[in-house]
Parts: sequence; C-alpha cells; structure tokens
Amino acid sequence: MRIGELLVMNGLLTETQVEDALKHQVTTKKKFGEILIDRGSISERQLLEVLEFQLGFPVVNMFEVALDVSAVQLISETIARKYCVIPIERKNGKIKVAMNDPLNYDAIEEIRMATGSSVQPVLATRSEIEQAISRNYGMKESMDELMEDMDPSEGGDEEQEAQDQGSPVVKLVNQLIQSAVQMKASDIHFDPQEKQIIVRYRVDGVLRNEKILPKHMQGVLTARLKIISKLNIAERRLPQDGRIQMKLQHTRIDIRVSTLPSVHGESIVLRLLDQSAGIKRISELGLSENNLKAFQRTIQKPNGIVLITGPTGSGKTSTLYSALGELNNEDVKIITVEDPVEYRMDGITQVQVNSQIGLSFASGLRSILRQDPNIVMVGEIRDTETAEIAVRASLTGHLVFSTIHTNSAINTISRLLDMGIDSYLISSSLSTIVAQRLVRRVCRECAALEPAREEELRLFESYGLLDKIKGEQGARVIRGKGCGSCNKSGYKGRMAVHEVLVVDEAMRRLIAQNTGIDQVKKHALSQGYVTMMMDGLKKAAGGHTTVEEVLKAVADD
Repeated sequence: MRIGELLVMNGLLTETQVEDALKHQVTTKKKFGEILIDRGSISERQLLEVLEFQLGFPVVNMFEVALDVSAVQLISETIARKYCVIPIERKNGKIKVAMNDPLNYDAIEEIRMATGSSVQPVLATRSEIEQAISRNYGMKESMDELMEDMDPSEGGDEEQEAQDQGSPVVKLVNQLIQSAVQMKASDIHFDPQEKQIIVRYRVDGVLRNEKILPKHMQGVLTARLKIISKLNIAERRLPQDGRIQMKLQHTRIDIRVSTLPSVHGESIVLRLLDQSAGIKRISELGLSENNLKAFQRTIQKPNGIVLITGPTGSGKTSTLYSALGELNNEDVKIITVEDPVEYRMDGITQVQVNSQIGLSFASGLRSILRQDPNIVMVGEIRDTETAEIAVRASLTGHLVFSTIHTNSAINTISRLLDMGIDSYLISSSLSTIVAQRLVRRVCRECAALEPAREEELRLFESYGLLDKIKGEQGARVIRGKGCGSCNKSGYKGRMAVHEVLVVDEAMRRLIAQNTGIDQVKKHALSQGYVTMMMDGLKKAAGGHTTVEEVLKAVADD
C-alpha cells in the first residue's frame, strides 16, 4: 500500500488532503511525507510509524540512543549532512545507521564504501538526526575552541581578521547561523552587555539564550557581521540596515540585518527568511472554514482595500504573499511597494522603498498607479498620505492590499478615521480587514490529555465551548509534556489565530454615518463575526494550541 493510503486507513488524513498534497508534490518536487509535515497535517513521528509498517524498518528515538563515537567517525560530516544520516553502532561487520529515507540506495552505497561494512538502516525523524549530527560533528572546531583561539592579548586588525575566510570569527558566525537554521529560529540576537555578549535565538516566537561570548570578541564579531551584510564598518553611532544571502546545506537563506548603537556597543539582530520554504497557500494559513471562505471571496473582487493588521512578527507579510500567490497569473498585473522586499515572487513587479533618495510608500504608490496595475500591494500604511492614495486607488478600480498596526479588525476603522481619512471614503473603499496573532502549536510528539484548569473552564464556559472539551472523564485539554523534539517546551511550530471582518452594505452605512465603533461591532457580531479570542479558544479546544498561548497573544473580549 502507498503511504497516502496507509495514512487514510489509520484515520490520520482524509482522501482530499492526500490528493491536495500529491498535486503540490508535482509543482514543488518535494517528497510526499515532507509536504504533509510542512503543512502540519501529520507529525514526523506519525509518518515514521506508517513507514515502519510499510517498509519493515525499526524506528529509533535519537534522544534515547547512545551513539558509538567510533562508528560516528567512520563517515564524514559531509556525507551525514548530505543524506541526513548518522551511524549508531558497528558490530560484526555491520553498521547500524539512522536514516530519514532508508530507501535512498545512493546513501547506503556511499556509506558502505566509506566504512567497508554492510549497512543496516533504522528510521528516525529528520529533526532528530540533524540535531544528532550537530551534537556529534559540529564544525572542525567547537565554539569553545574557536573562542579560545581568539586571544584578547594578541590585538591585531579586527577588519582583516573578519575578512579572512579561515579565521575563527568567520567559522563562529557560520556555525551560529547554521545552528539557528537547524533549530528553525526566526531571529538571532547579539546583545552586548558590560562584560559579555549574549547570543539569543527566537524559536516559535520565544527568545532563548544560546551562547555567552566574551567581551573581547565584540569588535571582530561586529566587523564580520557588517562585512557580510555590506554595512559601513566605520559607522558605529547610527543604526544601519543590511542584507545577507547565503546557502547552507542546499538551502538558500535570506537574512535581514539591523544594527542599533547601545551603551555597551552595537546590538545586532539577524532575521532569517528561508526562501526555500516558499509561499504558503491560503488554505495552509490556519484560517477557520468560515474565515477562509470569506477571505477567498474578498480577494477575488476587482477593487477595494484588504487590510491585514497585527503587531510586528504576527505573520502579516506571509498572509499578504499567500493572497498574492493565489491571484498571480498572466491575466493580471500585480505591483508591490515594500520595505524591504522579503520574498521574491515570479510574475510580480516588486519595488523596494528607499527613503534616502525620496522613494517612500506614498511616492512609490503614486508611480505604481501610472503603470496600469490590476492589483497593488503596499507593504504598510504608515501615514495619512499613503492611506489617502490607497483609498483613492481602490475607488478607481484597483484591488489594494496593505498592512496596518492596530489591536483588532474593528479598531482599524478608528485608526483610519484618526489618520484623517473621511468616513465616506472609508465606507466606500474598505472591503475586508483581517487581524491575526501567532501562537505556538502543541508538540504532536508529546501531546497528552490533561484535566482542564479552573481558568480554562471559566473561559471555555463563557464562550460557549465547554462541550468541546468535555468527555467521559470530564473536561480535558491537550498539553505538551515536553520531549527532545520540542526541546522540553511542549510546543513545536506556530499557527495563527484570526478575525476576518467583511464590510457589508449595512456596515458601510454605519461607518459613513459615524455611528461609532461599538455599533459597527454589534452589527458584525450579529452577522457571525468571530473575534480572535473566540478563534483562539476554538483552536485550543481542538488541541492545536493552549489557552495560555491564546491569552498571551490576544486580549480578552
């Protein structure tokens, strides 16, 4: 039986999900299992259990296996990373190797040639094997050894050392970035303190300390980061923005760099954008069924403004790109003006804002409209001028997408009024507002049912969701216990909670008459409007996230 059939038979997938993944496989050339894991349809562990049944290879947990160091040394780090494999032990002329794909005969043959032993494959998750490779190989020198090599008493030319490809600082920066990519971190923070530098990774929206470096490394470390991001090394008093593009393990990583002068030196933040991950489809954004239908109807309209709102780092840009990806075809001309352009998309004209030469959102938007586009995307509405041009563009037959910083979809209307946009223009142009926040997903490897706490019971009851978590053993919710796969956090990956406000004719009249936001919200609720809190609690009741995560991200209604 095929993997898809086995997953359907075990109730892990529907036939529709399998067909959708197979269609996606044709365009992306990814493996079927990888597509399902990327979409969150199944966990790595669930896929392995099906492969174990299908292929007959045993499954191992890399966090519970003691690796034989002599066996690990038999194959190079290059082979291990190339094929995502790691030796476990060698006995009686056989070498047991943990593999993510035990049917990769090229890998088996190369390992056999390198070790002189017959290969006995066992199954393990890709993430566990990659972490085992990092723990047992790393680079030729460990981070600690690299730091010892950088002797503060030697002094020397920091700029020269930062440019020397064989120097310890070059290897250190590469290893820090490589480690962050493996952990699926979104940011790396270099925070200078009085006597040390703290390196922190943001994983699933949460910062964690990764390494503490000695203070004497600050100068050469800053110089190296500035060189590879093409920034001015001599300028230390003003903030700077740059970009790094590099390839790690066949993955193209685009990194945005920001420097900020502080009392203890320059604070540097690297934001990692995995270009190989591609743009998500709208159906993969985690929108509820009703919200998904409403959003898809909205973006098919020929004109109007669609606004995505939320704080920095709430996934607004990803939602915008997903919408543009859905509309991108040869029949329409799409132009964007962004600061910066985060993802490159074929078939779309993308303009980068450059304030130093006077190319702002407003001036860029004016020029865009002379290019006869069908769809316009403005990275962010920051001022009244940009808002006015966007409104008038929508009234002249353009579909306009943009983002704005507000706390909820309803409050966006107040924000536009505060910016000085006339209520009749807002009512005529506004089509839909999507507000969103990101919450952490419960780790599927260690998820378990636990009795609901008092606060959870109160919240679920007040929103009419208590029946969703009640069973024979009382009210129970799903929480992650913490395992090696999620670094003992109980969470792995993130998802969005949304509220989608569709502006209908009755709401247009309320906005035009300036009746107040309370009246607008009352009307929206009567039409089935679901707040972010309600959407988040529904997802918590469904076992996708927890009440704690929802409360951290969304204010109680």
